[in-house]
Amino acid sequence: MGILLGYAPFVVFFAVSNLGGSGMGLVCAAIAAVILTAARALGGKQSVKLLELGSVLLFAGLAAAAYSSNANWTLTEVRLRVDAGLLAIIVASLAIGQPFTLQYAREEVRPELWNNPDFLQTNRIISAVWAGAVLMCIFAEVLWIYFPAVPRGVGTIATIGAIYGAVRFTSSYPRRIREQAAVAAE
Repeated sequence: MGILLGYAPFVVFFAVSNLGGSGMGLVCAAIAAVILTAARALGGKQSVKLLELGSVLLFAGLAAAAYSSNANWTLTEVRLRVDAGLLAIIVASLAIGQPFTLQYAREEVRPELWNNPDFLQTNRIISAVWAGAVLMCIFAEVLWIYFPAVPRGVGTIATIGAIYGAVRFTSSYPRRIREQAAVAAE
């Protein structure tokens, strides 16, 4: 699942920010996004993806803003900004009619299927599920910032559940659609 590689800068951010602080997490995620994007651009076998380009802009922009303004953001406030940026990337891809999952999916199917309405609809649905998962993460972060009395476990469980659900859906939904199409063709 190439799409999970596209999320690598976000994983780097969350891992490093927990160990070295949000500023270091933003810088490391920006570097990871640049490396991933450059590897795709120079590798020649796969195209640079919207998610990856958006990640470069998001993390580099947030790192620059954090360091140039001496922002005193909490880790949760930075995570909120990161997730809001990710949601903006996903929603923008849907708005322009190019769901961000489409670029990854096209690398795994025959070119004859690329413009198939079912294939396109499947990618719109998967991208929308990811938007919903990120929205759930944003909801958890808003809870942590504005309602500190709510146990952190509530938001943590919601975040983990949302991401896990999106990953599972991404891997299982296309298979389910193919199976339904095969049954309908019989």
